[in-house]
Amino acid sequence: MIRGLYTSAAGMISQQRRQETLSNNLNNIDTPGYKSDQSKLRTFPEQLIYRLGGDEEASRTVGGLATGVYMDETVPDFSQGTITETGKATDVALITSQLPVNPQTGAQEGALLFNVRTPAGNTRYTRDGHFTLSPTGFLTDDSGNQVLNAAGQPIQLPSDQFQIAGDGTIQANGANYGQIGVSYAANTNQLVKEGNGLFRLNGGGNLPQATGTANVSYNLKQGFVEGSNVQADQTVTDMMESYRSFEANQKVLQIIDGSLDKAVNQVGRIN
Repeated sequence: MIRGLYTSAAGMISQQRRQETLSNNLNNIDTPGYKSDQSKLRTFPEQLIYRLGGDEEASRTVGGLATGVYMDETVPDFSQGTITETGKATDVALITSQLPVNPQTGAQEGALLFNVRTPAGNTRYTRDGHFTLSPTGFLTDDSGNQVLNAAGQPIQLPSDQFQIAGDGTIQANGANYGQIGVSYAANTNQLVKEGNGLFRLNGGGNLPQATGTANVSYNLKQGFVEGSNVQADQTVTDMMESYRSFEANQKVLQIIDGSLDKAVNQVGRIN
């Protein structure tokens, strides 16, 4: 019975954390380039139960006993978000055309991301193409991080009159100002969220450029921006499911607590 308290409490904690993740996704539904987090719940290792006594070994085995669940991790979903036209020359939507396919699952693998440099000089990655021009003409994101070209250098433009081709090549006043850098992450589990739509590569280092990578292609659309990939209706449904699961575990805990109260205060009491 005591074990049941821990199992129910573990379920409540897991669903509370899942509810927090879903709420954060819903709060970022209007954030450009936001990638929703998916909660991964796992069970604790099962315990093998044996019956004491008995002559035959096979008859003593009762079976496995689960001891509850826990939220193992949150994994970003890098599926394409909605593409919306803004008409701003500095807005760029990154549209994934092709990615390598896993032969076992048949699903596309990896993710494409813009390259930016933080004020501290670190390279970070983002899907947020809501860019702007700094007073000195550098192409930056909303946080002031400089957008990098395919050579890993900041992009500086003479004015806000420029054109971006589908491959990211920038033309202004008839001159070429490089190509917007787009990196390919073959294993998205190596990407760690840092906030403000930024990702870093776990363990350091830099991701390879997508240009020239086999089975990888993309298209950049100027004057468009990629929205979040959060699905409001599905997220609300998942929040209700999580709440009901939390409530069910709470009821079980209350029942066990009531049974323990009777066992301690009423059973065996001599009037």
